[in-house]
Amino acid sequence: MSEFFGLDELIAVALREDVGAGDVTTLACVPEDAVSRGVFRVKEDGVICGLFIPQRVFAALSPVVTVTPLVREGAAVKSGEIIAELEGASRAILTGERVALNLLQRLSGIATRTSKAVSAVRGTGAKILDTRKTTPGLRALEKYAVRAGGGHNHRFGLGDGVLIKDNHIKASGGITRAVASARAAAPHTLKIEVETETPEQVSEALYAGADIIMLDNMTTEAMAAAVRFIAGRALTEASGNMDARDLREVAETGVDFISLGALTHSVRALDISLKF
Repeated sequence: MSEFFGLDELIAVALREDVGAGDVTTLACVPEDAVSRGVFRVKEDGVICGLFIPQRVFAALSPVVTVTPLVREGAAVKSGEIIAELEGASRAILTGERVALNLLQRLSGIATRTSKAVSAVRGTGAKILDTRKTTPGLRALEKYAVRAGGGHNHRFGLGDGVLIKDNHIKASGGITRAVASARAAAPHTLKIEVETETPEQVSEALYAGADIIMLDNMTTEAMAAAVRFIAGRALTEASGNMDARDLREVAETGVDFISLGALTHSVRALDISLKF
């Protein structure tokens, strides 16, 4: 996919890391002219993301490997389902297999976890967001996987929005001062979000003019009270260990967004195999 600038460089680094001085097993056991056919098969239910990656991995090793996806990106699949076929130089397939699977499995794991979270809040109006708690170098891919699973992206990087967190508040001298400084310095197109932990901070952030108020590590009752107090004058985001919470219950407080770092920072890869 052309949207992932630098993907080929990322794949090259991953291959150098894995192959090192050479794939001694494959070079020793497999004839240079051997050709194989195989399939990618899922071994558990999930949501598929990253089917374009194996082709890019194998292309870095040989021009004669073809990968044919059999499902679309973001498709829900069942255990045992074949999601892609491949054919080509056996050596290239065997050498690139681990890198291709590592990326495909991780992105599919993120899409699967996101899909479950989206399903949990369906009908409430709350949107599921990711965070910047991503694997260094893989952020664009991981945030793409969140979208494939039906979620939405929070800011991609530090330049995409103002998010005043607890340490910013302490370093700048308070919420009111921080929001005023941000409003004066930031472009008018950027939203200003403030992290709050108490009703007093919620009130200060609202009257300081925050566009979005993050309700961090609050009880469900406290979040519901904050949403009622804000009354649509700012958007609201529930955050803080949300993966351990009942997402439906959180969504029913009326928050606009629920952000989950766990979508990317601790997700389990989807089990996918490549078999000749």
